[in-house]
Amino acid sequence: MEKVEIIAEIKELVTELIDDSTIVVTEDSALVGSNGIIDSLNLVELCVRLEDRASEVGFEFEWTSELAMSKSRGVFRSISNLGNEFYNQMIDKK
Repeated sequence: MEKVEIIAEIKELVTELIDDSTIVVTEDSALVGSNGIIDSLNLVELCVRLEDRASEVGFEFEWTSELAMSKSRGVFRSISNLGNEFYNQMIDKK
């Protein structure tokens, strides 16, 4: 599974989770924060789905770490950041 595929999957998941069809979801879309496109409930749903996907490809996705929850360096700043984190964990844990 390539990084670009992961980011595309996350974009699709986010698009499914948001209720506003006027929002254009891109890899640079902020997930959380003042410009975030999903709420906290949808963020948890997204991460649970990513946990399931990680299990399918043979690793455990860790999204509750201190780094992940950090506002300044958090992996939830954008779809591409989350995709990069997922990919890095996949590579590191295989």
